[in-house]
Amino acid sequence: MNQDLSVPEHPSVLVVEDESGTSDMLVMALRFLGFDAHLVPAGAETIQEVRRRKPDAVLLDLALPHLNGTEVCGKLRAAGIDTPVIFLSARTAVEDKCHALAVGGDDYVTKPFDLTEVSARIRALIRRARGAVRPAPAAPRRLCAAGVELDECTHEVWRHGTAVPLSATEFALLKVLLENAGQVISKAHILDTVWNYGFQGESGVVETYVYYLRRKLGDSGQSLIRTVRGAGYIVHADPVGT
Repeated sequence: MNQDLSVPEHPSVLVVEDESGTSDMLVMALRFLGFDAHLVPAGAETIQEVRRRKPDAVLLDLALPHLNGTEVCGKLRAAGIDTPVIFLSARTAVEDKCHALAVGGDDYVTKPFDLTEVSARIRALIRRARGAVRPAPAAPRRLCAAGVELDECTHEVWRHGTAVPLSATEFALLKVLLENAGQVISKAHILDTVWNYGFQGESGVVETYVYYLRRKLGDSGQSLIRTVRGAGYIVHADPVGT
């Protein structure tokens, strides 16, 4: 079996979940799947445990008591901690997903979930996070379309000259769209390219990220990213690569 050298043999995962039955089973299952999993039963302890254990990823329940998941994630990001965060929640509303991503989450998995899929998502996020800190390629490009400029070397993005801060996932999504400007890109292709798993995962996560990316880029009228119903998405301005 080929080993993915961009992911540790036993990636460390911090599980933030207050329901003892669920959390114990989840930690046990993750360890069986090869993860070095540890439990944090309360959101207030998360920052301290992340700093102490330095995990590769955090699985964060949305409905925590006292300090809920979005508040915990917001505090992690405010503290300068960029560890990938995957939200776990029974809530399926787009508004809940968007809010979770808006505070700095990298992915959102709805309950009940398949552990094989969660495992794939964790490894994909770790690959992307590690890839973000690799040395820049010898010939980085700047991609441009509809007033948006993306620098592959510095991971910076501008819209009409104004800097737009994006998460690693948002940056990867925008990069794929700009690289394929003028072509319709399917949700399946985006899932495979951005989330790095080659199966039909939850396509709703693509819709959520496109929605939030549009908000950040001021694209409420779909002047940059247009939805092609039943097919996918298209950036319909001609790209300029250098």
